[in-house]
This record gives sequence, structure tokens and C-alpha cells, in this order.
Amino acid sequence: MTHGVFQVPDPKNEPVLGFAPNSPERASLKSALAVTASEQVEVPLLIGGKEVRTGRTAEMVMPHDHGHVLGVYHQAGPEEVAAAIEAAEGARAEWAGLPWEDRAAVFLRAAELLETTWRDRINAATMLNQSKTCHQAEIDAACELIDFWRFNVRFLQEMYESQPISSPGCWNRLEHRPLDGFVFAITPFNFTSIAGNLPTAPAMLGNTVLWKPASTSVLSNWRLMQLLVEAGLPAGVINFVPGSGATVGDPVLADPRLAGIHFTGSTAVFRSIWNTIGTNIANYKQYPRLVGETGGKDFVFADPSAEVRPLVIALLRGSFEYQGQKCSASSRAYIPKSLWPEVCKQLTEEVSQVTMGDVSDFSNFMGALIDAKAYAKLSGAIQSAKDASDAEVVIGGECDDSKGWFVSPTVVTVTDPSHDLMRTEFFGPLLTVYVYDDADVEDALELCATGSDYALTGAIFAHDRSAARRANEALRYAAGNFYINDKPTGAVVGQQPFGGSRASGTNDKAGSILNLMRWSSQRTIKETFVPPTDWRYPFLEKD
Repeated sequence: MTHGVFQVPDPKNEPVLGFAPNSPERASLKSALAVTASEQVEVPLLIGGKEVRTGRTAEMVMPHDHGHVLGVYHQAGPEEVAAAIEAAEGARAEWAGLPWEDRAAVFLRAAELLETTWRDRINAATMLNQSKTCHQAEIDAACELIDFWRFNVRFLQEMYESQPISSPGCWNRLEHRPLDGFVFAITPFNFTSIAGNLPTAPAMLGNTVLWKPASTSVLSNWRLMQLLVEAGLPAGVINFVPGSGATVGDPVLADPRLAGIHFTGSTAVFRSIWNTIGTNIANYKQYPRLVGETGGKDFVFADPSAEVRPLVIALLRGSFEYQGQKCSASSRAYIPKSLWPEVCKQLTEEVSQVTMGDVSDFSNFMGALIDAKAYAKLSGAIQSAKDASDAEVVIGGECDDSKGWFVSPTVVTVTDPSHDLMRTEFFGPLLTVYVYDDADVEDALELCATGSDYALTGAIFAHDRSAARRANEALRYAAGNFYINDKPTGAVVGQQPFGGSRASGTNDKAGSILNLMRWSSQRTIKETFVPPTDWRYPFLEKD
């Protein structure tokens, strides 16, 4: 065995490719898209390093062309979940026993593979199965996940390097052990990078994992699983178990060896998981770690001093990129009366130029909603707004599911700041605006701060610095990621650690050392070099 104080390579944020016309990356991705669209992929489970086919299959389709089937995936049942738990437990001792630099090397290699030979495959799968444009796929499935793997390895090193002081005659050490059991990673459809990060962040610390991907993003997630195997991930460390939430989740939550949940998804599902774990708490061998990033009703607040043009661009990008299917997407805005006419005019002009359709056509800015359920929810909300007396659809409002689940960028104004459209997360290209009197800016800030159960992201626009400071303080607890004169989306690993509180989650900040700390169970070791040989203290001696 070699010994040394090892230093991982300095991480740097992965540059975003532009895919400009006639660029090599554009031609390469176009080729990968053609191959992916022509394939019929059969995705198995992966348990203990072995592919498992249950025969219970579901289709993977293109949301922007839901008649186009990309393949099928096999779904896990209770028997496969039980096998996956045993595989994770069986792999735990050897994986945890590896020197940390050997574990780190797997994910550094995975990052290198994703940057190079796997980039087009992962981006193409994300574009077609999740209806992301080339830019949205690139910043997510490629750049952010590469960043997660490289920066998390650096955070891992920093954790291990942080040690307690030692007094004379002894040596104090802090050991970062894996959790005493397996981790269950439940990942969302909307970010391939999150799907890759949730199982691998605990694994870096020596934990073994069951990974349940979202049913609407299985293709890209399976490609990531294959990439990790190529990177040298040992069998059983991460076990890939797609399937319905309850079918996979119920036996996992019932197992006493459950050590943690790494979750991104809806608030309702996370609360249900928390409730089940609370009910079963006496049955577990340890208190499971619960880390969850859930919903958002994210805001943009414009001060009367705000500049109109940057505000308009932030509203358009923040609300409508990836069809508003980001937990960070702006879905409520507070605009002063003095600015609203010009904001509405410019926003209408810009939205009229937004194109929507097949993401393989690089001229399209938007694709489709992820599935029929999402479409029904959004189209229903828009129809309700059209029928309501206290709401007005001022931009967009068109819905069409004949070929793909398309909803146009839609802006609705309401007269009641507590309207359901200002409070409920609809997860789509729907922005609700409340127009306030300029003189009531303080009241409007209070409405923004208390107007939602969520507290994930938010942005303020103000030219006046004192106004920016006032908004910053008034909205201190309204968002875990707060932006000044910028849209509330686009957090970058290592730059803006991501997460929120209230109904938005446990705020354990993905993309920082804070998240990794949750997957370690520390042990303090004190070694005394020359132990005492007498129990008596000096104060016991007589004068």
C-alpha cells in the first residue's frame, strides 16, 4: 500500500459549449440525437452489478412527440428491492474500506468520461426523453454533473483534512465514517445532474445506495449508470431500481437498515416519506438522515427603481427556460404600477419571438412538458385563469397536446396577492404577476415574504442601492438562494450552493461541503501517549 497526503486536482467549472451553427459540437450532438431517436432501448435494473429484467415494462417517450417511443424500462417490485438492499449491504464493507482516494478516483474518472466520450450520449438522451433544448441539456446533464463530481471530490478532501486540535500528550483525530446502513436516492426528472448527484454524493463518503430514478427520465439516468460502471464503480455500490414510487419506496422505508434518504421531488411526497419514517422510527437501527429539496413558488420582486430591460429578460428566462420545469423557476412576480405597462409591453414583444417545438431543431427555445399529467395540471390552471373574474391572461395561454405536451409561455395578472396562482406550484411556463402601488413597496415586500409556503429561490431588481438592501433584509427568510438584479435560476456548483427551507426542503445545499457532511457519521478518536498511573489529583494533597 502506498502512503501520502493526497491532493485532488483543482476543480474548475466546466465551460458551456455554445452549439453555434457550423461548430463541431453542434454537428456531433446532431449525430448523437439521430442515433438516439432511431434506437429502441431496453433498460434493465442493475442490482449487485447484474442486469435484471422483470418483464414489467413501461415506455420511454419523447414529450414533444409522445407517439415516438425511445424504448422501454423494466420496473422493480418488492422482490427486486429486497435484492438491491442485500446487494448494497453486501458491498458496504469493501467499499467503505477502500482508501478515500480510490473512491474519489472513480468519480473523477466519471467526470472525465462525461466531459469527453459520453457527453453527446447523455445530452441527447436528456434532450429527447426530457424535452430539453441543447443549451438546457448542456448546462445540466454535462456541465453541472461534471462540476458535482469534481467539486464534491474536493469537498471530500477538505472534510477529511479538517481535524481537531490536540493538547500536550495526546493526539485527537476525527474519522468520517459512512452511515451505518444503506442510502435511498430518489431523483427527479427535470435535472439529469441532480439524478447523478443524489446517489453519488453519499457513495463518495463510502455509503452504498439504492437509486430510484424518475419514471420520465429513465433513459438519461440509465446512461449515467452505465457511465459509472465504465468509470470503475464496483458492483453493488449503487443499485439502479426504476419503478413506481410506492412499489419501490414502501419496502425501502420498512427496512431497519435504512440510513438515509437523498431526495429531490415534490413537497407532498417528501412529507409522506418523513411521516412514514417518523412512524417507524423505533424500528430503525439508527436515525435515518433526511435530505430533501422539494418545491418552490419562486419570486421576482421589482422595486420602483428597477431597470425595465434586465427585469424583462430575467422574467422571460427565469420563468420559461425548460418550460418552467425548474424548482427554481420564477412563477410569481411583484411589479410596481409605474413599471408594469412598459414591462408588459416588452415582455409581450419578447415572448412573441419565443419558439417552441422539437428540441432537435436548435432554433426552438422551448420544448414540451414532461407528461400528460403535467399538461393537464397546467392547462387546467390556465383555463381557470381565463374563466376567473380576478385574473387575466395577458400573454400566451395556448395549450396543445395533439403531438406533444405543449403549453405556451403564459403570463397572468391577479388583483389578489393571495390568489391560488400566486401560492400553488404548477411547475410549468406560467408566471403570475401582482401589480402593486409604488407607494406601498414596504407592504408589497411583506406580501412577497409571506405569500408562499415555499422558500427556495427569489430575485429582486433595484437600481437604488438602499432599496436593494431593504429588500434583501425584508426577504431574508423567503429564499435559500437569493439573487440581486439577476434571474432566480442557474445556480452553479461551487459558486451558489443550492437549497431552500420552509416547504422547499432541508436546505442542505447541494454543490457544497454542507451536503456531503450529511452522509458522514463522525467518530472522535483520542489517543493518550503516556496514560496516568495514579487516580489521585494534586488538589487532594494536604496543605
